[in-house]
Amino acid sequence: MTRDKQNTYDKALRLNLDPAVYGTLAEIGAGQETANWFFRVSGTAGTVAKTISAYDMTMSDAIYGKSPRYVSRQRLGQMLEHEFSILEERLGPARGDHTTFFSFCNTVRARGYKDHGECHGWLGLRFQLKPKDPPSDIYLHVRLLDKTNVEQMEALGVIGINFIHAAFYFRQSLHQFVTALTENLVSGRVEVDMLKFQGHGYDFFDNRLCALQLVESGLTEATYFPASGEIEQAADALYKRPILLLRGSFDPVTRLHLEMLEQARLGFEASLAEEDRGRTLELCEISMTNLLRGGAVDHVDFIDRVDALQALGKSVLISRHAEFHRISGYLGRYTTQPVGLVLSIGLLNELFKAKWSENLSGGILESFGRLFRNQVSLYVYPWRSRGTGEVVTADSFRAPESSHHLYRHFLENRMVRSVPYRDLDLLQFTGRDIMKMIRDGDPRWKEYVPEVAQRSALVHQGVASR
Repeated sequence: MTRDKQNTYDKALRLNLDPAVYGTLAEIGAGQETANWFFRVSGTAGTVAKTISAYDMTMSDAIYGKSPRYVSRQRLGQMLEHEFSILEERLGPARGDHTTFFSFCNTVRARGYKDHGECHGWLGLRFQLKPKDPPSDIYLHVRLLDKTNVEQMEALGVIGINFIHAAFYFRQSLHQFVTALTENLVSGRVEVDMLKFQGHGYDFFDNRLCALQLVESGLTEATYFPASGEIEQAADALYKRPILLLRGSFDPVTRLHLEMLEQARLGFEASLAEEDRGRTLELCEISMTNLLRGGAVDHVDFIDRVDALQALGKSVLISRHAEFHRISGYLGRYTTQPVGLVLSIGLLNELFKAKWSENLSGGILESFGRLFRNQVSLYVYPWRSRGTGEVVTADSFRAPESSHHLYRHFLENRMVRSVPYRDLDLLQFTGRDIMKMIRDGDPRWKEYVPEVAQRSALVHQGVASR
């Protein structure tokens, strides 16, 4: 099959005409929109064994068991387990030798009557890679961004068909799979912020690559990797938490990065209400701009960087946003608590450059207005001049002449805060300096890179044997 884009009708028809694909569909919360596509095209009996929509909670509990949340991954797992086991039990003896069975399920909160809450849902597919194989699972979480119920239902049906079609015909390529998920939908109608493969055939698959691909393909703004090594929804992790975020390339991860976070955290925690202290979520954030510096994302390099940060107990956020005001807006979507952005003097200087506000009608004033809108403060770590040895802090930093009074306003109102340093030696070398040391075989680099991150740094520089 070629990779030419197909419309939803053609995808549903191809599935209906495939003699090896057969299964059930169970949809809760926004109609039976995925199943409906199979009935719109001919040959439905070739694909659909059963469709069901258990809307009533009592009926749903009787079928799938109780769940604390009905629109949740837990409920989706219950649905997949129930539907697929029945399918195998009842149809396996008769057609299991030549059929790849599937169960598609979703549980969704769509726009309701006088309902203005977030509209989102979990979609899942349990399927066989070939007849008689143990099952494999794919999970999706989507945010429905249309304003009306009818539009959301329509979008859900399209993405459901895209999902099933991609699972059977595009699973050999993660890029193709992800790109296909939102085909035939206008950009901005849905956001896919979670994708996970598991089960048979995926025991050694790194789902962090799925999360990265969602960001790279523009299906979501950011993805979150907790220190535990799993992937989680960014929305759940950020929800109503104070956040301290350090932006960087982390190439390599250095002791200076850890020092910046540690010193900034002391001041940030002191600024919080007493009941919020100890709840701060620390994030090391890498933008796609950093990952794309070579023209394309190096997935091995990406995994190495994340591995190094997670080994140091740090959580990672990968975002699409180069501009500070955009990452501020993204965080403000999920938390009303204070946010501290940790940066160097060099990045502070960057914020005053016109290129970061050239697409804003209000220019630099609008850029800073958006940046500081959601209880955001900048925690600025010092820089040391190589020429003079002078240590430049947020307090002694000289903003461009045209922004001098604006910057004084930020300082006086504690929107920009100076972070004290403890080890002046860490300010001697930049990340680029350390990478050059590694390439040149200069052993001093080990003094500036934490031990658990040293192997990653060596591998990335192609000198792992040293």
